[in-house]
Amino acid sequence: MGMPAYGRSVSKLLRQLEEKGLTVSEDIVQAAKSLDKCYVPTRYPNAWSEGAPHDYYRKLDASQAADQAQQILSWVDKIWRQLKKG
Repeated sequence: MGMPAYGRSVSKLLRQLEEKGLTVSEDIVQAAKSLDKCYVPTRYPNAWSEGAPHDYYRKLDASQAADQAQQILSWVDKIWRQLKKG
């Protein structure tokens, strides 16, 4: 949309799109917020007071995050195609 995009928060990037008049469904926003919560504690070994990230996250968590990311990417692809047409 010709806007600069900075940061690592997917939900913040989506809010910026909403400010420009693009409607973002609640499902997409919730998926983004779930992924945002994963960013720091899964990435940094000292994010937890005890243990390492692998002590707290399991295959199901990874599977859910991958599904949420795919949901967002599919939405982005759909919106991108619509914007290219218009």
